[in-house]
Amino acid sequence: MNKLLWGMIGGGKGSQIGPAHRLGAGLDGLFEFSAAALDHRPDEGRAYGQELGIAADRSYGSWQDMLDGEKNRDDRVDLVTVATPNNTHFEITKAFLEAGFHVLCEKPMTMSVEEGEEIVNIAAATGKICAVNYGYTGYSLVRHMKAMIARGDLGKIRLVNAEFAHGHHADASDADNPRVRWRYDPAQAGVSAQFADCGIHALHMASFVTGQEVTSLSADIVSCIASRELEDDAMVNFRMDGGAVGRLWTSSIAIGRQHGLGIQVFGENGGLRWSQEHPNQLFYMPLNERLQIIERGEANLSPEADRATRVTIGHAEGMPLAFANIYKDLSEAIHASKQGRRTDAAADLYPRATDGLRSMAAVVAVAKSGAANGEWTDARPPMFR
Repeated sequence: MNKLLWGMIGGGKGSQIGPAHRLGAGLDGLFEFSAAALDHRPDEGRAYGQELGIAADRSYGSWQDMLDGEKNRDDRVDLVTVATPNNTHFEITKAFLEAGFHVLCEKPMTMSVEEGEEIVNIAAATGKICAVNYGYTGYSLVRHMKAMIARGDLGKIRLVNAEFAHGHHADASDADNPRVRWRYDPAQAGVSAQFADCGIHALHMASFVTGQEVTSLSADIVSCIASRELEDDAMVNFRMDGGAVGRLWTSSIAIGRQHGLGIQVFGENGGLRWSQEHPNQLFYMPLNERLQIIERGEANLSPEADRATRVTIGHAEGMPLAFANIYKDLSEAIHASKQGRRTDAAADLYPRATDGLRSMAAVVAVAKSGAANGEWTDARPPMFR
């Protein structure tokens, strides 16, 4: 299988997310890092791109330069990753989709539901892939969890409990730290801070593993640090279209919590529990039986889990490997599109633009419900009602 050409916008020197994408895209040798616009400062972006091995004529000073430079090349990039500040995602993703590129956009995909619906429509009209980086769904045992639920191991799903709580923004004296401040500024972050940053990962994972979509929610949001305009803690109750109910807690002031993404699913015949900080074990409790610990990499797991397993049993699995599974999915999908064939079902798991849209609708619903003292609110995008 020929390598696909990959380009990146954002994720420059000092970025938190840039290295994870570069490791993920390069891990399997499926993509060649061929073009980049890595920094909003043109000279720094061009220099860092060349430092990473990008040719000088494809190490661009801006995303606009990259679009102009790539769109007419015979060897133009097949996939563009957008890892820029949130308020630029829509404009860049739209421009590259309309120019015929496949796109992987960091979350949140857009800053409004209307923008999200536009991206969904553009992706459908162009026939191009627009994926959203809910990268934690790339973990092997998350995919096995999804497969177990889909084949009915738990029976009808009754309850989902999801969390993404950390304590890294708990210091009130950090108020002027630019790496923290923007997250709670409506001009840069939109209508939500902690839920839009972390809560939507937990909410998307609830939908991913259960195969159900959120229809309505009730939210209690608070700024525990009074100087913040947007919330740093939220508790959200939600209902899903397959009958499951959900509980979600997300926080950035939970001192002692490090990452804090975890999910539990309870059905009529059993329960499952997984945590991102301990990704090698999936805890399974069948009704009236003993607790079982499913180890990543063991024999007789699902095809989805086997395909996503990278290292032998007993060795730690990490976030870049989960990201690599998203890129591996996208490689398969892009090659399938070029060859006019169906995508391998075990690889057809990357989050879509529709997932990004549903997440944005949930963000808006949480903000609206929180402002109305927890009033139950429709969480569906208008186009899906």
